[in-house]
Amino acid sequence: MVMVRQSRKRAGHGANLVPPEKLGRILRLIWGPVTILWIVLPFAAFFAKKPKRYPPALRTLLGVHQIPWILGYVAAVVAVASLWATFVCWQRMGKSWRMGIDPNDRTQLVCNGPYAYVRHPIYGLSTLLMIATMVAVPNVLMLTAGVIHLLLLQWESRREEQHLIRVHGEEYRDYMRGTGRFFPRTFKPYIPVNSNS
Repeated sequence: MVMVRQSRKRAGHGANLVPPEKLGRILRLIWGPVTILWIVLPFAAFFAKKPKRYPPALRTLLGVHQIPWILGYVAAVVAVASLWATFVCWQRMGKSWRMGIDPNDRTQLVCNGPYAYVRHPIYGLSTLLMIATMVAVPNVLMLTAGVIHLLLLQWESRREEQHLIRVHGEEYRDYMRGTGRFFPRTFKPYIPVNSNS
């Protein structure tokens, strides 16, 4: 929400918290409750002071009943690192950062910093953050919210790519060929053909 407010002040436009397109608004009706669960469930688990046990089906599959303590700490470190890196990516996007697709909006193509390696580093980091949360809080509600969130990230990234192809054409297709979707395909940075990008 801070980013949404800053976007209006810094860039002079909204961040599409409520997307102008119908499908985007429908997705928000699903994504909103999932995000609320993602925020609330770790706090609820922390204050419950019960051992973190895997759901029965997962216990059988993994052959363990309780989350190993070291795994919880590793998940917490991954989560904090992912969140910090997400802030870095948000800053790098600058005035081009949005939360949804506006078919009439033409943003600048950002392809430097983390974006020289990955088209959707924020979604990649959100994936890591969600997996870390699912490991740290392995209850049915969190796992369900996590799976829905991960599926929505996959779907939304593909929708955004189609939108950016319409906006930037061959420039974006070239960018797609030189970068990974969520995680680096190579450690060689993408260098745009047009140096103004």
